[in-house]
Amino acid sequence: MDSDVPAPAVVAEVGSMTVLLTLASGQFLMALDSSVMNVSIATVAEDLGTTVTGIQTAITLYTLVMASLMITGGKIGQIMGRKRAFALGCIIYGAGSLTTSVAPNLTVLLIGWSLLEGMGAALIMPAIVALVASNFGRAERPKAYGLVAASAAIAVAVGPVIGGLLTTYASWRYVFAGEVVIVLVILVYARRMQDAPREEGVHMDLAGTGLSALGLGLIVYGILRAGAWGFVLPEPEAPVWLGLSPVFWLVLGGGVVLLGFLSWESRRLGNDEAVLIDPAMLDNKRLRGGLTSFFYLYLLQAGIFFAVPLFLSVALGLSAIATGLRILPLSIALLVAAVGVPRFFPEASPRRVVRIGFALLFLGLVALVAVLDIGVGPEVVTWPLLLAGLGIGALASQLGSVTVSAVPDEQSGEVGGLQNTLTFLGASVGTALAGAVLISGLTTSFFTGIEDNPAIPGDLSSDAQVELAGGVPFIPDSDLERALADAGVTGETADAVVDENEEARIDGLRSALSVLALISLVALFFSNRIPTRQPGADPGTSDAVEPAQPV
Repeated sequence: MDSDVPAPAVVAEVGSMTVLLTLASGQFLMALDSSVMNVSIATVAEDLGTTVTGIQTAITLYTLVMASLMITGGKIGQIMGRKRAFALGCIIYGAGSLTTSVAPNLTVLLIGWSLLEGMGAALIMPAIVALVASNFGRAERPKAYGLVAASAAIAVAVGPVIGGLLTTYASWRYVFAGEVVIVLVILVYARRMQDAPREEGVHMDLAGTGLSALGLGLIVYGILRAGAWGFVLPEPEAPVWLGLSPVFWLVLGGGVVLLGFLSWESRRLGNDEAVLIDPAMLDNKRLRGGLTSFFYLYLLQAGIFFAVPLFLSVALGLSAIATGLRILPLSIALLVAAVGVPRFFPEASPRRVVRIGFALLFLGLVALVAVLDIGVGPEVVTWPLLLAGLGIGALASQLGSVTVSAVPDEQSGEVGGLQNTLTFLGASVGTALAGAVLISGLTTSFFTGIEDNPAIPGDLSSDAQVELAGGVPFIPDSDLERALADAGVTGETADAVVDENEEARIDGLRSALSVLALISLVALFFSNRIPTRQPGADPGTSDAVEPAQPV
């Protein structure tokens, strides 16, 4: 035999790796877009002749469009085939990135970034879940899902570095132009993927599409506005609906609409009509356990990526690039765990790995609370972030396989829609909750400090409490010093206010991270719904759906 001819097993392995890297690149791109421009908001706003609020609106609408259409995107994949839906999503996403890269104003930015990219992502992400299931056997899926999930978390971590570098040394527009190139490469390699079987005779449920999009949209929008409006009681100068914050009514209304959506789907299913999802899927305890763990994972991940960069950039004064580099240990540890656990412990109990993952997240968060001290350098976050990264990676290595293996392969697209919906809900809740707790802790600590500080006159303390009734802003010392100087506050009094603000900032961050640590313990309670066996662990059952584990 010619030694230059590769063995079939080697060819198959190279092909599988190409498919895996293609799908991971798609997931990386989707996650990158939600974090890459956070450090460049002010620059983009100035370039487009708009305000920071306008750019934040674009980011919010991008998340909103994705979350609202995720279940619908999964159903479209069932109708037209997941490979075709993946390719169509890439084309729409690439068109959105190209539009954004040349946007002359906010309106065009909203069309390109928020609408087109959001619609493309809603097609791509559920298809990725289904395509992993169709291209890898059950025994290979934990590693595949782990790498795909790791690529998303790494994108969140390196996004600020990429955005900061390009914005500082070139232009923010190159971020989106680069995405177009990546999309083209993904489309070339996507042809090598094996398609998931498409279902014949499946039709779109238009009423269900509207109900699911409305319900999810209300919930996600409400959560995203929680930091400014308050969760239940309205913040000062925020809108008031029937005596409560609009967030309460938006989330409640969204929940009611989603209950109506599930009732509508059950009714249509009983009449043998097309549905977006089979509500009976949610009776599967293992699937619910996996989805719940996904929710907590992304809640905790989003909370960490909200609080830690604030500590590094605002409290310690690091640049956007330096802040991103300090977060890289989390990404490295995440990738090591996400790939290493399935490779070196292929028969490990998913439940045990998930519990270890949440425990490591808890230890990392507790360590972050312990080291938050304004007098120390940025290096103190390295070991806590390594622990957190190992925890996130361990969870990522298991959860995707757990959720998809809980149902027959033909329902993997529906599971993909549900899974990604829960991840966006979790990320929204994590960011909103961490932000609200942080500002509440900061405000309480700051007001207490200036009241008890003899160097700060009582009338100044009273005026500050009136002016900052809506919450003390989380700002660097330099910005506070300029604001005090503009207000005529100088000398010893100004120094005392700055000192109190420094301590209050750390108190706020500790409060937010402490709440996240508590939530990681709550997540441990729900891990008993995760199975104890790897999918396909028993001989002869590699392609069979395991029965759901009891609670």
